[in-house]
Parts: sequence; structure tokens; C-alpha cells
Amino acid sequence: MPILPTGSLSYGMQLPIQSQSTIYAEGWEAAATPADLAEIARTADRTGFAYLASCDHVAIPRRLAGVMSTVWYDPVATLAFLAGITERVLLMSHVAVVGLRHPLVTAKQYATLDHLCGGRLILGVGAGHVPEEFRALGADFEGRGGVLDETIDALKAALGPEEYPEFAGERFSFAGLGQRPRPAQERVPVWVGGSSPAAVRRAALRGDGWLPQGDPREKLPAQIARLRELREAAGIEDPIVIGAITEPLYIGEPDWSVGRRTLKGKPEAVAESLRAYGAMGVHQIQVRFRSRSRSELTDQMAAFAAEVAPHLDR
Repeated sequence: MPILPTGSLSYGMQLPIQSQSTIYAEGWEAAATPADLAEIARTADRTGFAYLASCDHVAIPRRLAGVMSTVWYDPVATLAFLAGITERVLLMSHVAVVGLRHPLVTAKQYATLDHLCGGRLILGVGAGHVPEEFRALGADFEGRGGVLDETIDALKAALGPEEYPEFAGERFSFAGLGQRPRPAQERVPVWVGGSSPAAVRRAALRGDGWLPQGDPREKLPAQIARLRELREAAGIEDPIVIGAITEPLYIGEPDWSVGRRTLKGKPEAVAESLRAYGAMGVHQIQVRFRSRSRSELTDQMAAFAAEVAPHLDR
């Protein structure tokens, strides 16, 4: 089920449990198990979510552990695990910090994943933001923007249909090296994450999709206009999937404090609010639900799919 810049507003979600930053993790996630993660993925698969996403950090320095925690599942391992227990939901890295690894290593991992899941991969990529992580792995933190640009170009070659892909760049070069299995998709979609001017430009010029990071509603129209302007100036005619991360959601009237920013209430009211994203040019929204347990989360997911999603037509 590809996500296209046409039709109804698509919706997916960042998986809980696999990343537990204190900025967004719920209290119950600390004691959650792989069985909980599996049931959440099955619920998304069963109820019509377009995608599930997993983050990427290799190691967190002590200075950031209090806010970010050190719980960050490996995205390839996590998505491969979920590929085996789901059938239709797309699987996305949001985002893979591909500058930490050589493009051929990344291509081997994600080509295998796409092969195993039958062509359900979306490769979301981003620049990264933790200097210690880069330095520990011998990667270039200060030059990570340029590294990411070239890595995207290299990955498009390495994840294409050719068994012996070729690429020659400033930092990376390969030819005559075969990699199988090939991805199941003829062309793995690459979505670019980030909201800085450099990230928006990168998405416009190199991306099949854009994953903004934390833009409030009022800032999105200008960002979208800038992305389209850059794309038009470069003569790029292919469509691009524009995303947004919504406010936290709670379907129905909660009997506990879900926070003042949470969009809550009757399904019709929630749907009406979310349709505003479509009106400003967004094609897919990433949702997150407030919850106190796995069962409350899966109930919220099911309620959203049954009672809100049918009213998201743009």
C-alpha cells in the first residue's frame, strides 16, 4: 500500500517502546516487552495504519542519557522482527542516521529487509545530532550534511535493481561489487527528515518524501511552500510525499490528565482538526496517542482507525 500525494490523508505512527526519550515516552513503556511491541504492530497492521516507524541511535552519551535515555532499538533488527509478524503495514526508519555507516553496509541491511518484507520499506534518513556517537564510530560529525547528501545519492544507486551497482562520489566510490538479495521494490522510497533550511533543501532536491521534525502547525505552510519552490526551481517534476507529526492524541474524553497540548474529544472533532493538515498540503500524518498501558494504546489505535480515519479525506 504505497503512500502517495493523492487521495485521503494517510496516517502512520512511530513505534513506542523502541525509543524511550523522556520527551515523549509513556511511563508503562519502561517495563514493556517484545510481546507488547509485537501486539502494537499487529494492531496497526490489522486496523489500517499506513506505516510503523523505528528510530536510529547507536549509543547515547551520559550527558544526554537523562533526557534521551539509552533505550534505542536497532531499526533494522526491529523492523525485520515486525516484518515477520505483519502482512501489509509499511515499515519505515524514522530516521536512519546513514552517515554513521558506509552506504554499502546500509544498502545491504535495508535491501535485505525490503526483500524479506515483500517490498514494504520506506527508508527515512537524517543527519543525526549527537557528536559523541559520530566520533566513537569514526564518522564525520561536522561535515555530516555533505556526507548525508552524498550518502543519499549512493544509496539510490545501491538500492536500485542492479546486482553490481556503481557510484563515484567525493567520499564514496564503488563498482564491480555485487549485492544480493536485491530489494523487492524496483525503487525504495527515500524520505528525508528534518526541518532546518538544509534539511528542507535536501528533501526538496533528493527526497521522495519529507519528514518534518517538530514543526508546529503554523510554521508548516511556509516550509511546504519553500520545499515546493526549491523543487520547481530545480526542475524536479516527480511528486513528493509531505508529512507532519501531529499533536498527541486521545480519542474520547480521558479520565486522567493527558496534557494541554493533546488533541482530544469526540472522533468527529479530532478528524476535523486533523483535516487542517491536508488542507495545507500534507499527505501523511504521524500520530502518537497518550496511554497508560499497552491495552489503552491499542484501544486508542483501533478507535482512531475506526472512528477518525474514515473522515480524513482532504
